[in-house]
Amino acid sequence: MPHVRRTSLADQAADLLLTRIQAGEWEVGAKLPGETTLGPQLGVGRSTVREAIRQLAGRGILRTRQGAGVFVAALEPEEGWDTVLRRADIDAVVEARLAIEVEAAGWAAQRRTPADIRRMRAALRSRDRHRTDLEEMVDTDIAFHRTVVAAAHNEILTGLFDGFSPRLRDAMIDMLRIHGRFGSDEDHDVHRRVLDAIVDADAAAARSLSRAHLESLHGPVATAGVHNAP
Repeated sequence: MPHVRRTSLADQAADLLLTRIQAGEWEVGAKLPGETTLGPQLGVGRSTVREAIRQLAGRGILRTRQGAGVFVAALEPEEGWDTVLRRADIDAVVEARLAIEVEAAGWAAQRRTPADIRRMRAALRSRDRHRTDLEEMVDTDIAFHRTVVAAAHNEILTGLFDGFSPRLRDAMIDMLRIHGRFGSDEDHDVHRRVLDAIVDADAAAARSLSRAHLESLHGPVATAGVHNAP
């Protein structure tokens, strides 16, 4: 029976245990041996076995049933949110923005506070100052859109936006770098008009302007032929 090396024991024990599961030693639904049995087989102590089991449970491979033991739940790890985001192409990112930001703009027009308006205006000024540097413009653009989403006062929408912002940043930088144009006066004016609609409490205009802006991003994506950006 192979033993793990004496470095990163919990990680190695988890990998070895997963290998044995995938090799068919235990089928889905089967109960694993106890810690006192697995420990000697893996060449580690009980605490390391427990950590390895926690790791595999977190990946969806194992499931612990209180008072019953540990059971095999799946043969392949579940895809985490980060994995899904890394695989998503730019079209998928733009579509996610449409789903989140269009309605968020409308709700922001109905729910924004004076403090929200100050934050959105400050973010738009910052975006204007950084239009000549691609990465800084993308960062300040995302920051502006984030203030709009936050002004909708929906914690779930804000959490979703924050969750995919790193992938959004990578996708927008890739798209704009290949497309070769960014930071135009026309583009900035669209953002200003979205903000004006929110300040004026015009939810229909805020949604319409936001949708038109985001849908226009599909053009550069198709033109550049960007898919599955790293």
